[in-house]
Amino acid sequence: MANPYYMRHLRKGLEKRFRPHIDMSDRAKADPKEEERAFLSRAVAALAVKHETGWSDREAAAGLIDDFVDRGIDAVAVEERGEDRYHITLVQAKWSENGTAGFGERELRALFRGLDDLRALEFHRFNSRIERHAAALETALDNPGTIKLVLALVTENGLHPNIERELEEGIRSRSWIPGMIDYDVIDLRGLYQELLGDQGERQVELDVWLEGAGKETIPYEAFYGTVSVAEIAEWYQGDNRAHLFSRNIRDALDVSDVNPKIQGTLLSEPQHFWYFSNGITLLCEGYEPKGKGEFRPGAGVGFRLKGASVVNGAQTVDAIARAMQKSPGNAGRGRVLVRIISLKECPEGFGDRVTTAANTQNPVQDRDFKSRDQVQFDLRDDFIVSLGLNYVIRRGEPAPHEAAGCTMTEAALALAATHRSPEMVARAKRDPSTLWEDGYYRDLFGRRPSAIRVWRTVRILRAVRDTLFKLRVDLYGRVASAAGNADLLVAHAIFHTMDTAGVDDSGEAQDAVWEARLAEVPELAERALWWFVEIADTAFGEKSQYATTVRTADRVKVVQRRLLERLGSGAKAPDYSDYRVIEQTQGRAGRLANAVRVIVDAGRIAEGTVLEFRPVTGPDRRGLPNWLAADASRARAVWRNNKTKPLVWEANGQPYAPSTLTRQMRGEAMGVHQQVQGTRYWHVPGEGSLADIAAELRAVDDLDAGEGIEE
Repeated sequence: MANPYYMRHLRKGLEKRFRPHIDMSDRAKADPKEEERAFLSRAVAALAVKHETGWSDREAAAGLIDDFVDRGIDAVAVEERGEDRYHITLVQAKWSENGTAGFGERELRALFRGLDDLRALEFHRFNSRIERHAAALETALDNPGTIKLVLALVTENGLHPNIERELEEGIRSRSWIPGMIDYDVIDLRGLYQELLGDQGERQVELDVWLEGAGKETIPYEAFYGTVSVAEIAEWYQGDNRAHLFSRNIRDALDVSDVNPKIQGTLLSEPQHFWYFSNGITLLCEGYEPKGKGEFRPGAGVGFRLKGASVVNGAQTVDAIARAMQKSPGNAGRGRVLVRIISLKECPEGFGDRVTTAANTQNPVQDRDFKSRDQVQFDLRDDFIVSLGLNYVIRRGEPAPHEAAGCTMTEAALALAATHRSPEMVARAKRDPSTLWEDGYYRDLFGRRPSAIRVWRTVRILRAVRDTLFKLRVDLYGRVASAAGNADLLVAHAIFHTMDTAGVDDSGEAQDAVWEARLAEVPELAERALWWFVEIADTAFGEKSQYATTVRTADRVKVVQRRLLERLGSGAKAPDYSDYRVIEQTQGRAGRLANAVRVIVDAGRIAEGTVLEFRPVTGPDRRGLPNWLAADASRARAVWRNNKTKPLVWEANGQPYAPSTLTRQMRGEAMGVHQQVQGTRYWHVPGEGSLADIAAELRAVDDLDAGEGIEE
């Protein structure tokens, strides 16, 4: 049993901090003790979000999705960390009155089930609280980033070794690059420290010895010099690790290709580390001289820093600690340039300004070095001379209008997508920045592709992406995820099944031929998408992640081979109309349009049941939430057993057919007046959409009919 003192103060702190911000209306009729347990569990989840993100109490509480159908995830948070890179936090929280909260196989399975559903964009499997986060989650999941699974457990006990092993194995199997998914366990002690906030932040004291020291005095006092790698590794020991980066904007443990490179340099060339590293910046509240003698420029000098924090170079400190663990004798030979800024005489807020400035300078990327390659200059000239188009090389320079040219980045992606090797497709999708590494860059640009070839491949990729984007607007769930992830693989398959003879040839005749080929791309892209879904589901299972499939070389090889066969054969693509929300004319008298009739005939939904409206597609999730939030009654309707107009909309008290009401709502909120399958949008809380319920009833009828035939 945990210390009663900590439990009492944790409970009191959670009540004080989060009671004003957490919605408990769903437990209004619950037993008071049950309501309190539910609140405390949600408050723990909110505190965990705050711990991971640094958000305010109100913002952290807004991330809660805990309910009866939360799929093992109690809170979510999405942060943008860098250019088109996102960090998703998923929290499972457990409150325990006596501080013995457990996390076993059942909780682990639920957590992974929820993670898989989110990555497949299956938001309808969650309760309606997920909707306010769905658009941000979809954007984050469509871009490179990291996912942190946070287990917030009110206990002093660690995870059972078997559970820890299963958790780590589950994470490995779901990650296409190491570190893409990580986890953290916040126990009673961690929760208590987080609750204390700034008052509980331990002041870090560091002993620092600077060689070749220099000093700045105007306008504020600062020192700089060289510090040994071995000494910096000691900074990271013990409790310092949790507090050393308290002021830093970025987490030292964020997944980055920089960290392994820093380690590699330190292990292979420690004598060069000082020259290759950008150094470390420390802020401190004050300092005391350590050692004998006064400060002399260029000499060695020691300090004891009080309230020290690394505000720039967190990745460097973390990489140093890891390298020292691997090879202390080798890595310990390295040295680093360190700046120390004392805030003692600085104006209020100056430390925050230093932190922001130190972390928002644009880093130099491999792409920037390649932009100075003569091949790129030649391509730019070739674009102008041969095509009269622009080829933009420099990062940060405005991209040309689509009809006026392309960027170097777009060219690299198009060449990777149409490369002969499917492994290049997987690499480009997994991390486009790796295309600028020497070996892959040579594969793409080493043979000096002509401007005509580059432009034609760019136009193919654009046509594929435009087609998939338009399709995705009308799709939901797994197939929508496929449309958002399969662009490079679809472009690859189309390019390698079309006649690419003359791809480098110019002239009016060849231009006409290629225009005709480009005109075929939209139809080919749609067929390829449906084939991709069937092939991936058959090969890897219907619960597999398309995002993983297109980023894993072995899987891409399997899908690519079969996709080329299917497209080349001209066979009719499979039908995935069930994943479309736009109602087809021929379907109105068909199975989906009869969902209401099936439900009413079965008496499946009780008269007076309150249904909730759930956005389905990506555009819905971006365009509807604010409109729905403006009047909560817009998202509710009362069921009546009527086969034509079963929904009485709470917003105006009028009866509607599901599709008619949904069309009206989308029209008012988004200006979109398409006739959609409204049964996809209206849900019985905890049981699924009207379409799902009707499908279950049909499945039972089919099973009963089959058993009758056997008899």
